[in-house]
Amino acid sequence: MSEAPRLDRQVCFALYSASRAATAVYRPVLEDLGLTYPQYLAMLVLWENEPRGVKELGDELGLDSGTLSPLLKRLEALGLVERRRSGEDERRVAVHLTPAGRSLSAKASSIPQRLADAAGLSAAELEQLRETLGKLTAASMLRSDRFASGTTP
Repeated sequence: MSEAPRLDRQVCFALYSASRAATAVYRPVLEDLGLTYPQYLAMLVLWENEPRGVKELGDELGLDSGTLSPLLKRLEALGLVERRRSGEDERRVAVHLTPAGRSLSAKASSIPQRLADAAGLSAAELEQLRETLGKLTAASMLRSDRFASGTTP
């Protein structure tokens, strides 16, 4: 007879708990910036390279348009981004940072170090964790029917 699965041995629960803990650390820091966590993620993408098409931004963040559109409207209401229709293709909308959105980047630059400090992990440990989580996210077994059917590579 096999032993029943234990909660403390489940990767899914460790990921869930770590995600909640990290988001809790981010919350007060982001409140100082006037951003929610999803808004912060969108701003990170735009700080890396802007303008970005709305579809491109949604793809990078893994958000559908029903979730992304209200998020962008709130960022626009905060004066951090502008959405502009393409002159070449009116169906295409690009998201641009405003000067206020660009300047917020400097205020946010300490956030990764604050998370590292709160986690009590070295920069190398955090990088290893990020790489491991990236591998897990990219793993085909999590995006296919193999997990549900019980067959794994």
